[in-house]
Amino acid sequence: MQYLDFTGSRCRDCYKCLRECPVKAIKYIDHEARIIEDRCILCGKCTVVCPQNAKRVHSEIADVEALLASGKPVVASVAPSFVSAFGLKDFLPMGIALGKLGFTAAEETAVGANIVTAEYEKLLETGEYKNFITSACPAINRMIQLYYPKALKYLAPVASPMVAHARLLRKRYPDAAIVFIGPCIAKKREGRESGLISAVLTFNELNTMFNARSIDPKKVAAVSAGGAENNRSKYYPISRGIIKSFNKLPKGYEYVAVDGVKRSFDVLDDIDSLEGMFIEINCCEYACINGPATLKTEGALKSNESVRKYALSSLTDESAGAYIDPEGVDLAEGHPRITLGNVVPSERDIRATLAKTGKIKPEDELNCGACGYPTCREKAIAVLNGNADLDMCIPYMRKRAESMSFEIIQNSPNGIIMMDYDLKITESNAIARKLLGIELSDPKGTYLYESVNAAEFFQAVGSGKNVHKKKVYIEETKRYVDMNIVLLPEHKTLFAVLKDVTDNVEYSKQLDEVRSKTLSTTDEVIKKQMRVAQEIASLLGETTAETKVALLKLKNTLAGESDE
Repeated sequence: MQYLDFTGSRCRDCYKCLRECPVKAIKYIDHEARIIEDRCILCGKCTVVCPQNAKRVHSEIADVEALLASGKPVVASVAPSFVSAFGLKDFLPMGIALGKLGFTAAEETAVGANIVTAEYEKLLETGEYKNFITSACPAINRMIQLYYPKALKYLAPVASPMVAHARLLRKRYPDAAIVFIGPCIAKKREGRESGLISAVLTFNELNTMFNARSIDPKKVAAVSAGGAENNRSKYYPISRGIIKSFNKLPKGYEYVAVDGVKRSFDVLDDIDSLEGMFIEINCCEYACINGPATLKTEGALKSNESVRKYALSSLTDESAGAYIDPEGVDLAEGHPRITLGNVVPSERDIRATLAKTGKIKPEDELNCGACGYPTCREKAIAVLNGNADLDMCIPYMRKRAESMSFEIIQNSPNGIIMMDYDLKITESNAIARKLLGIELSDPKGTYLYESVNAAEFFQAVGSGKNVHKKKVYIEETKRYVDMNIVLLPEHKTLFAVLKDVTDNVEYSKQLDEVRSKTLSTTDEVIKKQMRVAQEIASLLGETTAETKVALLKLKNTLAGESDE
């Protein structure tokens, strides 16, 4: 069963979900975050902190609608934090609103919480527990089963309020489907594993269903009157709510409340050193009123106040010492250890993996947490287990990128120079400095126009367009360059690639001179040849005329002799 949906196309390699995940149950495949199902406690942190909304709670609306349409009785168990989520003051309007959706019946999960508290009280009075950890939060229960097996002996062997209530409802409505409704994502897994609960809706999902049917519980509240049974366990959704739900606190224990996963780490790390502690642990800060799938209609403190007023309003002096009849329901619940299949890598493999990201010595390990893991060592272990990639190390990748770009720039056959839009130099290679006549070996931080005529660069910045010019003459160095200036507007940066074409220009000049001389010589030869030709023609013309005259004379002479 998938409890969280990931929209990979919106994942931006930011690692924020991994940084916030208290148990590091997230891995990256092709630069996209994925849940490691067997490590996840479903605290919902990743769904709350993701800046791209790439992680979403898997919706069970379709499943619930199918149940409601089946004709089978459907009963709702509603977490008591509904008062702060929906802005209500009693349960009656919520029950009416759920009836409009098609639910056969609805009851507060606080009924289950009440009989759970009574069971806690019985166990505490035995004095058999060195320490006692509440079992109401399924995310905390899972975390202890996975990561703190030494604390399992302190975890109350009692069902959570949701499961206890489901067992009670199953006895009352043997043929009905049971749907739990609350602010918790972890309840989705617990509900499925219970074998009793057909579906779990978050408050967000329920609100979607209300909106689709134009049902507003607040308007229902305007025409209905209150009336709910006395129950101290309506305090459960707030910090110290379990402690406040006791009719009397058994002696011999100090009663403390811890909310938030990271705070719970401190307690569970030192659990064996503690003694005589009753510890109410909630995964969410401010407890269930701040669950990851609740409606944020009011702040945490205001929500706390709303729940306290609601719980207090239902109490009377007569109810002070009374618990709800569990009707013979078995409240026992085992919490066996859950083992992970992770390989424990050798120290040699860990050191080799660290070395691949330039961490040869312990002082090379920055432990900056940018990748999401608190230490470089933990990240190396995650890499070896296939849950992380080497390139998730941001300092390493930045250093590598800077090193590669530096080598490319410095070893380019062309001049390369980078600067901001004010023409302040940020990077340059030796060839660029030589071509432009920049005398400083490291001109970073100086302005280009202090060393060279920067007309083309001002033109690029002023026009907002790239500049491509050939055979630009650099007065300072008497060199010619082909100049390509490229703007990077998103970074307010520009860079220029300068190709030295001085030799080509000089060769072209020499070639032009040879060509000019050749043309001049050719012209002289042609002129001379023309003169010779004209002289020859002239001479040939005179000889021909003289011959013609002589021949005519000979002809006339011969003609005259013939006549005689």
